[in-house]
Amino acid sequence: MTSLPPVATPVPIVLAGARGHGRWHLANIRRLQHQGLVRLAGICELTPLDATELAAFADEPPEQSADFGALLDSTGARAAVVCTPIQTHTALALTAAGRGVHLLLEKPPAATRADFDRILAGVREAGTACQVGFQSFGSHAVPAIRELVATGAIGTVRGYAAAGAWVRDDAYYRRAPWAGRRRIGDTDVVDGVLTNPLAHAVATALALAGTTTARDIASIDTELFRAHDIEADDTSCVRVTPVSGPPVTAAVTLCAEQAGEPYVIVHGDRGRITFWYKQDRVLVQRAGHGPLETVHGRTDLLENLVAHLTRGAPLLVPPEHTGAFMEVVEAVRTAPEPRPLPSDAWHTAPVPGTGATRRVVRGIDALVASGAETLALFSELGAPWALSEVTSP
Repeated sequence: MTSLPPVATPVPIVLAGARGHGRWHLANIRRLQHQGLVRLAGICELTPLDATELAAFADEPPEQSADFGALLDSTGARAAVVCTPIQTHTALALTAAGRGVHLLLEKPPAATRADFDRILAGVREAGTACQVGFQSFGSHAVPAIRELVATGAIGTVRGYAAAGAWVRDDAYYRRAPWAGRRRIGDTDVVDGVLTNPLAHAVATALALAGTTTARDIASIDTELFRAHDIEADDTSCVRVTPVSGPPVTAAVTLCAEQAGEPYVIVHGDRGRITFWYKQDRVLVQRAGHGPLETVHGRTDLLENLVAHLTRGAPLLVPPEHTGAFMEVVEAVRTAPEPRPLPSDAWHTAPVPGTGATRRVVRGIDALVASGAETLALFSELGAPWALSEVTSP
């Protein structure tokens, strides 16, 4: 991306999508506003936030509107955070770019490769900065792991594997009309476990492997399943075969027996590195050495975007670095419909203290862990419901 003229601080910001995960962004903007880096100029929501929701901004309440473009115009925003349903990202990103407004765009950046390409073209033409919200890329563990690999700490790398075993109750798929959907009418949504809730697992493994652009990928194999009565997948795995270098796999579920921290393993012929990316925690295990565990700092992506605009700091997650991940999104989008798991493969369990229920895939925790250990897909591990299911685009 070409260098931008410096922007003065505090940077006026509009937040599109301030509920759900947007509440995290609202709190983060407040943190940076206290530091004098940004100013919350506006909030774009279909239903305005009330005084309780805006209590932290009572001294200077932001303007509110359901019209994103009009809000950018009226507030004079220089940057925007877009944390809205996946299928709205492209239109909002292009609206911002068309007004010269810089952007932090939540993941996944788009629902289709074509829409992602439209975003890329739009921000390039406008000369605006765009940061994609893969927060794990801001972990200082990422360059530390790359340095360990580059210096041969674990020998020759044989593969990169991600694993994620999370728990989501039935209400998770009732929280919004687009939740768990592959499409709404003719509009692609692609709200599957690989592409949204555990997208960080996939994207972080690809980033550590240096597989960042579409041209880095030779092929993608997917196995998509669902225990819930939804369109999209909730229990899936993928193998990305790069043009050069070792494979990248991910095995993930939202139907875990016990919720666990997602992680990425770098497999070498003389050791391994495990990265719990939400905790910024790294464990190095290698021949001739005792295990070494370290915890790293993290650079916030909005703070990095502000530093880019004011001081010319490099962006941590420009959209060009998420092209390979978008190829995975596209492979999931174009794959056959996720196969419903047979009724004997899962059971319903209560969620303590809530009255809600959730669906649990039997043996899935061990299967996800085995996938990360062996770089194998579910079908290759012998899961009876996964046999003969590998799909390549």
